[in-house]
Amino acid sequence: MPKQIAPFLMFQERNAEEAMTFYTALFDDGRVLDVSRYGPDGPGPEGTVQVARFALAGQEFFCSDSFVRHGFSFTPSFSVWIETESEDELERLYAALAEGGGVLMPLGDYGFSRRFGWVNDRFGVSWQLNLG
Repeated sequence: MPKQIAPFLMFQERNAEEAMTFYTALFDDGRVLDVSRYGPDGPGPEGTVQVARFALAGQEFFCSDSFVRHGFSFTPSFSVWIETESEDELERLYAALAEGGGVLMPLGDYGFSRRFGWVNDRFGVSWQLNLG
């Protein structure tokens, strides 16, 4: 059996720490668990995130700053699902995550859910939000 399974977000614009700080501020229990940075001997630029671990609503995530340019980035084919208990919370999270990003599906009733929305945040990470 695996020891752990968790999403891992790789940022190419050296904004892993900014994204992690933004995400943990959105959730009451959001917290940064640990951060390892590249030192002066690399291989990444000194001070950038080699690997970090954070938690949102009990789910652990990992992230890093990639020092290698890749021909890919985040895609909506993999998204983070958020289930909320209140419409106010859904709308708050939706607005915060959509700001500076892009709306894939505006908040609405889509038959499978009475209130659902899907956004890409300003870092390119995709989020589906559902009123449970």
